[in-house]
This record gives sequence, structure tokens and C-alpha cells, in this order.
Amino acid sequence: MTVKECYSALEGDYESVISRLMTEKLVQKFIVKFLSDPSYENLTNAMRSENYDEAFREAHTLKGVCQNLSFTKLYSSSSSVTEALRNGEYSEAEKLMPLLEADYIQTIAAINSID
Repeated sequence: MTVKECYSALEGDYESVISRLMTEKLVQKFIVKFLSDPSYENLTNAMRSENYDEAFREAHTLKGVCQNLSFTKLYSSSSSVTEALRNGEYSEAEKLMPLLEADYIQTIAAINSID
């Protein structure tokens, strides 16, 4: 799978990220680095332990990374969790986590499919 096909598979905005990072090689470098970003794992651990301050920081970090890389779908779900946590709506954040998890899995699978 090419980087452009990867963006299609993860429902991201390839044109936006390429306009920012300028080359496909640079885009690929950063999306592969995303695989080692601990934000998602830290978020899920913080949610499990009901450490909502930490969960907010991790969700906010994940949202920012997704925005920078134009991972549109994952950005949307991480943004929803971030805002629920920001507003102290912890049960709402819990309800949104399965969607965020599905979007994260979709994103990781697409990245892992790059040739």
C-alpha cells in the first residue's frame, strides 16, 4: 500500500498533510513514528484507573498528533474524548472510548500496510 492509499484506508486527509510536510517520504517518516507514540496506550491506562487529569492530557496529545498528521477520523474521535474530559463528563468520555479504539486500530492497520 502506498502512503496515499494508507490515508484513504485510515480516512485521513492526504492532500492536507502533503501540503504541510511537502514530500511523501517525510509524511511516511512521521506516520511510521506514530506507531511508537504512547499517547493512546497512556490514555487507555489512565481511563481504566480513572485518572481523568492524565487521561485528558493524553487524549489532548493524541488529538494534536492526529491533527498534525491529518488523521481525520482518529482526530475526530480523540477530539470528542478530549472535550468530554475537559468538561468533566467522564461517563461520556468512557462511552466514546470504543469509537476511539476502533479508529485507532483502523489507523494502525493502515500504517502497518504501507509497502
